[in-house]
Amino acid sequence: MADGAGIAAAALERAFRDEWTTVVAALSRRLGDLQAAEDAVAEAFTAAAVAWRRGGVPPNPGAWLTLTAWRKAVDQLRRDRPVARHGLDGGALADPGEGIDAEQEGPVLEDERLGLIFACCHPALALEVRVALTLRYAAGLTTREIAAAFLLPEPTIAQRLVRAKRKIREAGIRFGVPAADMLPARLAGVLAVVYLVFNEGYAATRSAAELVRADLCEEAIWLGRLLHRLLPADPEITGLLALMLLHHSLARRAPGPYQVQAAIAALHAQAPRFERTDWPQIAVLYGELARRAPSPVIEINRAVAVGMADGPRAGLKILQPVLAAGPLAGYAPLHAAHADLLDRAGETAAATAAWARAIEATANGPLRDELERRAARRLAAGTAPAAGSGPAGEIPG
Repeated sequence: MADGAGIAAAALERAFRDEWTTVVAALSRRLGDLQAAEDAVAEAFTAAAVAWRRGGVPPNPGAWLTLTAWRKAVDQLRRDRPVARHGLDGGALADPGEGIDAEQEGPVLEDERLGLIFACCHPALALEVRVALTLRYAAGLTTREIAAAFLLPEPTIAQRLVRAKRKIREAGIRFGVPAADMLPARLAGVLAVVYLVFNEGYAATRSAAELVRADLCEEAIWLGRLLHRLLPADPEITGLLALMLLHHSLARRAPGPYQVQAAIAALHAQAPRFERTDWPQIAVLYGELARRAPSPVIEINRAVAVGMADGPRAGLKILQPVLAAGPLAGYAPLHAAHADLLDRAGETAAATAAWARAIEATANGPLRDELERRAARRLAAGTAPAAGSGPAGEIPG
């Protein structure tokens, strides 16, 4: 029960932070002033605590908060000085969301959140300032939480944030997504900030007691997920998120089958060329995977890896029990792995028969065509496998 309550509380806190950052992003873009946006949002949340207790939560809490915050910001601007001095004309004072239908609302909010992240990571700001701003306004951490995360005094972080917000306002840094020609370089800067947060968590350089700062790792992963949701087609965002998730799962020191498979995939991805693949380590990992989640398919993959690490005869020895058992007689990857190992062991006739079985058992057209080309190449090359072509049978376990 306690665990369930804790999970629910954490989810509620994250939802609150998510809503807070969304509203801050919306106001920052219109005001060009992060401090003014933050002040107005604080007033809106205070008003919500009173109004919602009395009348209930509205159907669209985010829209209510954004509208309330905007009206409070405009009231403050009118009290302080003429609106024109803020660079806002009369039309800019219209309520946010006016003229935007329900279908447009989601993309507009996503653009505003992206704009806030790019502003927080602007190259005109010092790196440590970008990190603090991103954790405060993109992830929604409090000043105290950021100070605790980096083991710095809270006033130090508070002053850093105040100076940064002033610089953003005075330098006219835009809260928007950069133009297409500038986007790759600016996005690289954003990803560098997120990865720096993750690395600090993973290395825990400021901690005297902890090997890994899981809280910082999880904040970086959350930011990575947010960026991936906002820009799902960007391969570098996908790569960074995958990298952080992989490291974070292995850092828990409680490996399971999926973590072992992730480690295997990472070794494949890290190899600059096929010939440089760390097959001995992959073979060890497959042995661990076979121990934790034994299956004939894992044994096939282990045979391929051992065949690459220790020679084809070693691989054939592992594969033989799977071949003899019979249930996978119609399984094409088994016969492809067998054929490749036989070829490299110099058993030409047996390899030819195994290639034929692999081709016959393959229903996928493009894969069957590839196996036929590979079989033809081996004959043209005098049965030697094509250089760098790789083992034929390794498949997801």
